[in-house]
Amino acid sequence: MRFIARYAKELESRFEIVTVYEDAIDKELIAKDTPVIQTLAKKYPAAIWFERKMQDDFGIIIEDAFDKRPLVHQERFPKDTHPLRKDFVKKSLQEGNYVPYKYEAIKGDGIFQVAVGPIHAGIIEPGHFQFSQAGEDMLHLEVRHFYKNRGIEKMLEGKKLLEAKPIIERISGNESIAYQICWRDIVLQATQQKLPLALQKRHAFLLELERIIHHLTDLGFIPNDAGFGAALAYASKLSEDARRKMQEITGHRFGFGAIGFANGFMDIASISEWLKELRESVVAFEEWIMDIPSLWDRFDTTGILSLKKALKYSSVGVVARASGVTIDRRINPFYLEHGFVMASEVSGDASARFKVRLEEVYNSILMMENFLEEDDTQLSLSNLQDGEYSSFCESSIGELFMTVDIKDGIIERFFVRDPSFVNWQAVHLMMRKDIIADFPLINKSCDLSYAGNDL
Repeated sequence: MRFIARYAKELESRFEIVTVYEDAIDKELIAKDTPVIQTLAKKYPAAIWFERKMQDDFGIIIEDAFDKRPLVHQERFPKDTHPLRKDFVKKSLQEGNYVPYKYEAIKGDGIFQVAVGPIHAGIIEPGHFQFSQAGEDMLHLEVRHFYKNRGIEKMLEGKKLLEAKPIIERISGNESIAYQICWRDIVLQATQQKLPLALQKRHAFLLELERIIHHLTDLGFIPNDAGFGAALAYASKLSEDARRKMQEITGHRFGFGAIGFANGFMDIASISEWLKELRESVVAFEEWIMDIPSLWDRFDTTGILSLKKALKYSSVGVVARASGVTIDRRINPFYLEHGFVMASEVSGDASARFKVRLEEVYNSILMMENFLEEDDTQLSLSNLQDGEYSSFCESSIGELFMTVDIKDGIIERFFVRDPSFVNWQAVHLMMRKDIIADFPLINKSCDLSYAGNDL
């Protein structure tokens, strides 16, 4: 049974622990005065971050966990402060005493530590990578993020679902459309309505456009991090053209405000011509890159994530599909009827992740052509009903999961699991037997979100 997420809710007199699997949801009630649960990380390693987050957010003790260190609380976070409890209403915090974070490290003769970040030279969110090295060989990597926790879960409590949208769609800029589609599906559930086919096609078109934008960027950065900068220049031009097409259609380069319940104008002839030119440009790019043996010498066997490990660590998206895991939330009648074909590889290395992205770009172009339709459909929303609602969407990074509890017309609990929250936990498995110079290539071949990972 595939593990998806684990999170906590505070009820009137108890905590409720919710564990989401592929085909089941388990709920466990625990006392507030003795909030103790058993870890799932021995069976599902990716559960450990969820459990450490519950410990920080609510003060819930994971009794038999192998890792009880803080996750989102940094070294000066005040002790015994749990921001997602209902009685936490502070607008600011007083720094606590400095408590050093104990990094995982391999010790021995000739082994040394290399620290990268959290501040980086490029335009990138803060993230820390701690390597244990023997010469150039990477023996172990610990990924540590959560330097810019924005308190989004707490921020959304008490808001109406419709007024929460501008916050939700800005959680992670490279998945704005995907976040909006998850929000949309929750609104539809809460109003007991179905989305008209024309709107479904428009939204799916924009989701694939978002996927193309980020896949093209990655297809340039992966060769760039193997020393071939010309690929980045070419792919960035294509990605920028797609970004401008997003702005032309939605009014915003990131598609903020794009997913609603009224269809907007799209110049079908112009878009069709652009998609044709884009396909030709991607074909030329593929022929060019595939004919550079030195690149494939770097890609092949670098950053391997085996099928067994991908499954064990609950990996999703391109990272999973490049290792042979057949998982994609677009496997449904609507997408299949419009040309969806799942791309997958089995080698689990940087080359596999590059190839999966390339195939997905071609498939997205095909589906976008099939989604084009002139229509002025609108949907009038009825009143939102209280309840517990959840949704999924296949973002450019992978499976996005969102759940919202509505009580008395406002958000009681908001929780989202970005695909990066599980995929980051598998990155250390890809580093073994490679050299530290391969880290940028491996990392970029996964293209994980910092912002979506750190709420």
